[in-house]
Amino acid sequence: MSTYSAPDRSAAGVGHRIEEAVELIEWELRHAIAYVNDAVVPEVRKESIAAMRTIADTLRRLADRMEQPSGPFKGPNC
Repeated sequence: MSTYSAPDRSAAGVGHRIEEAVELIEWELRHAIAYVNDAVVPEVRKESIAAMRTIADTLRRLADRMEQPSGPFKGPNC
């Protein structure tokens, strides 16, 4: 037969529960950091590189258009 025992409310009991909570928080934090480093950072890097290449191509096309001796510069919708 099991009996219910009240939680230990002494200073030692509270201190032990705080230590357990800190350990759990540290464990979760380590796993969150590992996830960010392993999954998020590479994806952000990949997307950033693709964006920079797109911007570079757009600027190259703009420079080519500005270089053309076709009169005043006209925007893309003109």
